[in-house]
Amino acid sequence: MLADKHHNQIEDILAKYPDKRSAILPLLYIAQKEYGYCTEDAIREVAEIVGVEPTHVRSVVGFYTLFYDHPVGKHVIQVCDDLPCALRGADQFVEHVCQKLNLDPDKVRHGGQTTDDGQFTVETVTCMAGCHNAPLAQIDLDYFENLDEKKFDEIMTRLRNDR
Repeated sequence: MLADKHHNQIEDILAKYPDKRSAILPLLYIAQKEYGYCTEDAIREVAEIVGVEPTHVRSVVGFYTLFYDHPVGKHVIQVCDDLPCALRGADQFVEHVCQKLNLDPDKVRHGGQTTDDGQFTVETVTCMAGCHNAPLAQIDLDYFENLDEKKFDEIMTRLRNDR
């Protein structure tokens, strides 16, 4: 259980907020890191910690694109492919990412896809507010701008080597 395993961290987070409900986001980050995604059990645990119904926490998970209610890879790669980014090469970049990771571009563009080894989940997103530096991607919680094939391949090498 989160409350047992991460007791000190949870207490530190709760101490920052006069209303415990305000701690839902940081608690969900802990839950997702612990379980790999926001499982139903994790959602119930967070709800219990902050004193709300699980439905409320589930709605937060559904709203934010950085929370997942299904299994994802160890690393999540979100590539912006909205129109301004597409005009700067995002579509071709998505094709390269899919080729490099042996994924289906259609699946990546329609909900995302995870590599067979479970290491990477790739999905496209609508806007990352960096169109002027496209192609860009958020990998886990880090932004990478002005990407090209070489830069992406270097990032993948580092991630595969856990650096």
